[in-house]
Amino acid sequence: MNQTLDLTDALEQIKAGAKIDGKDGVLAPLIKQLTEAALQAELESHLTTEINKNRKNGKSSKTMKSSVGEFELDVPRDRNGSYEPQIVKKHQTHISDHIEQKILSLYALGNSYSQISEHIQEMYGLEFSKATISSITDKVIPLLKEWQQRPLEAIYPFVWLDAIHYKIKENGRYISKAVYTILGVGLNGKKEILGLYLSENEGANFWLQVLTDLNNRGVQDILIASVDGLKGFPEAIKAIFPHTEIQLCIVHQIRNSIRYVASKNQKEFMKDLKLIYQAISKEAAEIELDNLESKWGKKYPIVIQSWKNKWENLSAYFKYPEDIRRIIYTTNIIESVHRQFRKLTKTKGAFPNENSLLKLLYMGIQNASKKWTMPMRNWSLTISQLAIFFEGRLDKSLNL
Repeated sequence: MNQTLDLTDALEQIKAGAKIDGKDGVLAPLIKQLTEAALQAELESHLTTEINKNRKNGKSSKTMKSSVGEFELDVPRDRNGSYEPQIVKKHQTHISDHIEQKILSLYALGNSYSQISEHIQEMYGLEFSKATISSITDKVIPLLKEWQQRPLEAIYPFVWLDAIHYKIKENGRYISKAVYTILGVGLNGKKEILGLYLSENEGANFWLQVLTDLNNRGVQDILIASVDGLKGFPEAIKAIFPHTEIQLCIVHQIRNSIRYVASKNQKEFMKDLKLIYQAISKEAAEIELDNLESKWGKKYPIVIQSWKNKWENLSAYFKYPEDIRRIIYTTNIIESVHRQFRKLTKTKGAFPNENSLLKLLYMGIQNASKKWTMPMRNWSLTISQLAIFFEGRLDKSLNL
């Protein structure tokens, strides 16, 4: 019986210290699955070009050797016997490093179908049509769906939410849609992407659906959510996670503020603004906010009013020690993920559908997650402080 690989499980094994290569390593099963998916797509493409009636006819198995370990490869067959595998030829028993690299990374590196086809032609003398390459990359979609529906932990001390925008074709025209990335830190202090959610418009109803999805997948509590002024989010989270504290991103607030300040005043205005967000306490920050209003209120009333209207959620971080403040005051932690996304999509002007975008971003997440093997800095101290500030909410999970 074929073993179905769970990419999320493979990553968790790596994080837990499992061997990546060699006997019982986690990489060989990954290569097996993607190679079999490529062979299946290659056969399907072959069958569409056959003049004589032909169809699939089971599989044959052979032992393959690679630099990361051995595995049993199931090679599909056709009824007429006209299919000649090109990715792994009939008598081939070793997958070269180059082929492994192509199967695992060409698509994940953001290459277009044309670029992938040209690269394979140049390196191996094999011709892959765009349709075949598209079929191969579509094999990622079930893994994406499985990842989107996977169970989550019961408690996440920190969660960040931010958006990145793309053009996607819908009903014959291209429209701008936002992909909302939700990044969490578990009780072990390690980062994890909890989900990707695509929407044309945000609002309380959208966020209610997103947060309900997290809840249905097992999340029972979030201590602090750091967000970038998302419309409707504060109302929605109170309906699902009523005890979650919201911290608006200070960095985004500063960027939005400075846009409305004349260039000749920006340096001085930023100096005064710094006295607010770097204050030692909320009370000291409020004094500086009053000073900012006295000095600049008549010239830039919209900016001052924005800070005052959002102050409750902008100032949440002041109650915590430095280690927690540093973690929650900005959503910039998601930027490393979004940088990976931009690298993958920089050659794509727009996407023909949602799946074509999401499957590429999913591969980007797998790459970014490989670096998340260690807890956040000073995590033991941080989780101890959280247990005090959020009395009783971590006791069961931490066995206190």
